[in-house]
Amino acid sequence: MKAKVFDLNGEVVEEIELPSAFNEEFRPDLIRKAVHAIQSHRRQPYGPNPLSGTNYAAENWGPGHGYARVPRWKNGSRAVKVPQAVGGRRAHPPKVQKKWDEKINRKEMRKALKSALSATLDPEIVSARNHVFEGDLPKIVVDDFETLEKTKDVANALKALGVFGDVERARATKRVRAGKGKMRGRRYKMKKSVLIVTGNSSKVLKAARNLPGVDAVEVRNLNVELLAPGGHAGRLVVYTKSAVNYLGEWL
Repeated sequence: MKAKVFDLNGEVVEEIELPSAFNEEFRPDLIRKAVHAIQSHRRQPYGPNPLSGTNYAAENWGPGHGYARVPRWKNGSRAVKVPQAVGGRRAHPPKVQKKWDEKINRKEMRKALKSALSATLDPEIVSARNHVFEGDLPKIVVDDFETLEKTKDVANALKALGVFGDVERARATKRVRAGKGKMRGRRYKMKKSVLIVTGNSSKVLKAARNLPGVDAVEVRNLNVELLAPGGHAGRLVVYTKSAVNYLGEWL
């Protein structure tokens, strides 16, 4: 499959042959499985202190008092420790020994990554994620894009490529998070916008992340979750030419 390569002004400078990874069969089931596996590795084990609800000076009064034989305060009559008592332990608390990691075969993860890459070429799948873009897909830009150091220069390049409208769409979705999460460094929520994939580590990665909803990543760190946030494939992606060449050698 042929694809156009654009310069920073949005002009077509050449056509290249896309790697075979972009021709993979679309497998939304495998993509969801891979995303869930990646997310499960970030899950932190949690559980209460093993002594929670049990660190009371209490004893069972025994028979003959007309009370249920449960542990009670020595200087009172309130039941303690047992699950049915106020302030007692939990009956079945979560345990830190629980394994949250989900398993996925290496070949499945690789196939899911290829499938997510192929989904970025389908305008219908990309539009189903409500992304806004002009022209054909994929969006491949010359390697001069990696030399940009300022956010405004990155924005101008995205405008020339016809994808900046998606950045504005993400900006309009910014809102305050519901619940206590907004007090814990996660005050705002925003929709995902353009993903920028570069061939090498460069200053453009930091400059692009200042744009609303935009993620930027070096191609060797690319994964299924970045291509399919929330397990939904079809993210709007801007590749540099060197990134596409790297994918051809890697996958």
